[in-house]
Amino acid sequence: MDLISIIVPCYNEEESLPLFFDKICRVLEKMLNIDYELIFIDDGSNDSTLYLLKNFSLESDKSRYISFSRNFGKEAAMYAGLRESKGDYVSIMDADLQHPPELLPEMYQALKDENFDCACAVRKDRTGEAKIRSYLSTKFYAIINRISKTKTMDGAGDYRMMCRIMADSVIQFKEYNRYSKGLFAFVGFKTKWIPYHNTPRAAGNTKWSFSSLFRYAMDGTISFSSAPLVLSSYCGIIFCIIAIVMAVYTAFKTLIFGNPTSGWTTLVCILLLIGGLQMLFIGIVGQYISKTYLEVKQRPIYIVKETNINPSQ
Repeated sequence: MDLISIIVPCYNEEESLPLFFDKICRVLEKMLNIDYELIFIDDGSNDSTLYLLKNFSLESDKSRYISFSRNFGKEAAMYAGLRESKGDYVSIMDADLQHPPELLPEMYQALKDENFDCACAVRKDRTGEAKIRSYLSTKFYAIINRISKTKTMDGAGDYRMMCRIMADSVIQFKEYNRYSKGLFAFVGFKTKWIPYHNTPRAAGNTKWSFSSLFRYAMDGTISFSSAPLVLSSYCGIIFCIIAIVMAVYTAFKTLIFGNPTSGWTTLVCILLLIGGLQMLFIGIVGQYISKTYLEVKQRPIYIVKETNINPSQ
């Protein structure tokens, strides 16, 4: 029998967890010739999430949990789950039921019988999502695919099932600033894309604000592309050329025609523009330096406070 590990990051999911646990168990129990383990990661929740996870582990010997000492983020939670998973196949899911458990049998069949290494769910639409958020998300994928050699499918999230060798490949990346969507694409392997319709949360509210999504997009861009640094270099070269041309033109105009220099308002605006661009590009360089700084410190990606399994070393 194949063992399937289901990794479920949780952050303040007390409302949706009972619904998720009931549904995922019913789906997995119907799958033939497989065994499974549920690995819940409590990412520093401040509600009853950990209490529920402990109860799940008492109800079923297939349910395990890891509780972080504080909120380290979903990326850290997924990494912890991957490290502790023992399955021949490993799946990552959200606890809010926006990732339909009904897709698991199809994913398993793709890996088991169709010679795929990974089966990933792709949203066919963004029904129920704010239009501005959908628009920005689509544009982000278009931009990052253009500036990065690692291509990410628009609509593909973290919901996927991987073979053991692919999961182990992702675990090898021990970087502090993680962007798993990029890592999944970077390691390669043969992937089957499974479309599904976007579904609303079963309960509770999303934990992803606009600012957190923006930071996540920045992390993905910095992790898998140096294009912003190249852009700042190009802009510097262009402005230098413009400055030289304007200096020559002004000198020629003054010496030949004797016209005095003018346009102080324009000059101030140009200086403000150039100064603003300089600060912007310094900020971009600073982002890369700060990420490097955090990597060099080699801080732990997460810290376990409580668990009913023995964390890997």
